[in-house]
Formats: sequence, structure tokens, C-alpha cells
Amino acid sequence: MGIVAGLDSSAGFTRIVVCDADTGAVLRQGYAPHQGDPKATEVDPQTWLLSLGEAATGGLLEGVQAIGVSAQQHGLVPLDAQGALVRPALVGNDKRAQVAAADLVDSLGGRQAWAEAVGCVPSSGQPVAKLRWLARTEPENAQRTSLVLQPHDWLVWQLLGRPARRTTDRGAASGTGYWSARTGAYRPDLVELALGHQAVLPEVLGPAEAAGTTPEGLLISAGTGETMAAALGLGLGLGDAVVSLGASGSVMAVHHEALADPSGMITSFADAAGTHLPVVSTSNAVRALRGTAEMLGLESLDELSALALKSTPGASGLVLLPYLEGERTPNLPHAAGTLSGLRRESMKPEHLARAAFEGMLCALTDAMDVLRGRGVEVRRVFLLGAAAALPAVQALAPALFGAQVVVPQPADYAALGAARQAAWALGVARGTLSPSAPPAWQGAAAQVLEAGAGVPPTEPGGDAAAGQAVRQQYVATREQIHPGAFGA
Repeated sequence: MGIVAGLDSSAGFTRIVVCDADTGAVLRQGYAPHQGDPKATEVDPQTWLLSLGEAATGGLLEGVQAIGVSAQQHGLVPLDAQGALVRPALVGNDKRAQVAAADLVDSLGGRQAWAEAVGCVPSSGQPVAKLRWLARTEPENAQRTSLVLQPHDWLVWQLLGRPARRTTDRGAASGTGYWSARTGAYRPDLVELALGHQAVLPEVLGPAEAAGTTPEGLLISAGTGETMAAALGLGLGLGDAVVSLGASGSVMAVHHEALADPSGMITSFADAAGTHLPVVSTSNAVRALRGTAEMLGLESLDELSALALKSTPGASGLVLLPYLEGERTPNLPHAAGTLSGLRRESMKPEHLARAAFEGMLCALTDAMDVLRGRGVEVRRVFLLGAAAALPAVQALAPALFGAQVVVPQPADYAALGAARQAAWALGVARGTLSPSAPPAWQGAAAQVLEAGAGVPPTEPGGDAAAGQAVRQQYVATREQIHPGAFGA
């Protein structure tokens, strides 16, 4: 069918993959860092274009017929009535809008009101909270703001030559805090609640729709946020969940419908394939491992993993509730971590190391159980993040999660997802693909871990009953320390 490209403009760099449109085979790749500090909270969007240009040098895009764009989520690009930048873009890692987010929650009547309205409770990263912050701290800039875009919207608009039509997709729109994945519609009243006045919002395209075609004939697909692009690049489908192991953690799963969660623990995203990606986040994941390694005087997580595997399931009764930075799931923002079950025989380094891994994974299982409790099926769990390669994580995860665990090989999945979307839009435009399903590219190369496969029988992965016992021990401790944390 041809050649397509996917570009991922993350917080610190641009990656481009050029793929065969029929098979997804990667033909060429490009990379360029963004200028400036990748941890900056304000960014001139032109740096994204400069990085894109550098990544595409050397004829990288020669012969490409369609491009998909993935970009960092939760950014806000405020533009005036002429399309000029009002101020530098506010990006996702900007936490200054925490108070603004809390104000918005109260203004609409609480967490449940927001969950029912748009499927999520405002957080500091979301555009709706950034609009409120802008209105409170920079009222003149807020007043000038006439059009609101996110990073991927802005990049698509630039690639198309800044046309009168501005677009986004349902995946990125679902992260704004003013578009509902359940109804598929904007809530302009929430924009006005945040900004103080109405603003023009981009048209929300369907998964296989094109945003437009450049004068040179290059088709630009709808684009999407990084999370949704990565899900498309991994080839996720119903029954699949992704556990992301960063300093904090998250569990997201593909589901057939949007979930409104009165507790606010579930963020109801739409995906880039026409289904939904409910997400539950935790405040603590790998940070609990790093803290334990430092406490034990270890220099690496590899050493902590090796030490943990010298212990036995249940860590001789030690249980770590890893709420080191408070916790989002359950909603315990002021909690601290708890180490329970100290006895003379359990006070050994290997048991503490083991408790750290079990605590991290059990906390993520708590998050997964929130989704399962709402009818989300989880048959496969994709483990992402550098910590997914640790032997202790791989040994414990299958039985604790109660599912097959897949550890994909490192790849530019967001860029691959953007390319797959481009191939889909190109095929639909040519009449060779259906708008109801993306092209059937080969899935991610991965290591597959089954409970009991390739691990010692003393490990939870080798004995499902032992894994269940570890889980029960953790839940009993959590309920004792934080009774009713997950409600009735």
C-alpha cells in the first residue's frame, strides 16, 4: 500500500519511524532532542517543530505518503483570535495548577460531579486546570486566549499549514477535562468555568479520519496522545491491560465502554482505535524500590532484585504498604508508607527487599482490581518501564496479577502507533481499509510469562496459591492500617 511515518513528540525529543504501510516493518528511523530543559514547565512550541525538522533530515521522509502525530499529553497551547501564541505552552509536568484543580472540583460540586460529567477528576496536569490557573494568575493572557490546542493538535495544524480547520482526536480530547469519552462531546460550560469565557475548541476526529492533506499531497492522520498511540503501537485489544512502572505507577486496560467512577479513581480515556482506556494511577511504584535499595545500602535495583529472590513468598510476614508520597489509589493523599509484620526472624535484608517488590506489585493489583470491579476483563498484562526487566518483578507478577504477563522489547511504541494510525487513514482514504479496524500489523516482540513457567516453584509465579496468600496478607494489612480505604 505504500510507506507511512509516525512521529512522537515527547517532553524531551522527537522520534520518527518510517514503516511499510501493509506490515508495519520499520524501514527508517530518526531522532532529535528538543532544545532547552526537558523538565521545563513552559515551552515555546517552535522547539517541537525544530526538533521535528532535525529528526527528519537526510531524506528520512522520502516516499512517505501519510504521517501520524503522537505528542506529550496534558499540554496547553493558548492562542489568540489570529492563531498567535498568547504565551509559552504549559506542559504536562507543570504542577502549579494543583490549587486550581482543587478549586474546579469544588466549583462543580465535588469529585463525583466531575467523574459523571467528563469521566475524570481534574488534576494539575490537565488542560482544564491549566486554564483555571491562567485565569487566576495571568488574567490578561486568559482574556486574550481565544483558541485552545494541545501539543499534538498544534503540530498537526502546523504540518497542514495552519488551516482554518483545527482538529484533535478522541484520545487526546478525553484527557482535557472538558470532553467526555462517554458522550463523545465537549462540555463548553467547563471551559467557561475554568477560563472565565468561552474558547474555540478543535474538531474531534474519528480514529481513521484524516486531519487533512498538505499541498504536496501528504496525508496527515488525526494524531493522538502518547498513551493512546503507544496502545495502538503495542497492538492492544479487549482483555489487555498495561502496567506502567515508573516512579509512580498506572494500570490501563482496553474496554468496550467509558466508565464513570464516582470515587474518581478511574480516569476514563478514549483510545485511538474506537474503544476506551480506563486508567487507574498510583503515586508510588519504582520509588518504593529505590527507597528500599537506599535503606539497604544497595547501589542498584538489580542488586535489590537479586536479594529479594533469596527470600520466600510473603517475605517472612513483612508487608510494605508503599504509600511513600501519599497515595491516589486508594485516595490517601496524606498517608505515609507502613512496614508491618516485624519479628526477629523477619528482620533480614532479603525479607525487606522482597516486601518492597510484593508491596509495589500488590498496590498495582489494587489498582487493577478497581478496573476489574467495574467489569473490565484482564487476560494479559503488558509490563512497561525499565523495572519490568527485573527478575524479581517477572517472578512475582504473573500470580499476583492473576494473568499472563507480557514484557515487550524496548521500541518506539508511540511513534509506531502514530504510523499505524497514518496507515489506517491512508487505507480508508484509498478505499482499501475499513474505518472500523486498524491495519493488522505484527504485534510487539515480547517475552511472555505464564504463572509457573520458568520460575522456581517457591515463587508466586510458580505457585498460584502462594501468590494468592501474598495478596491476602497485603490486603489484610492494608485494611488494618487503612480500614475502608476502598469503600464498602
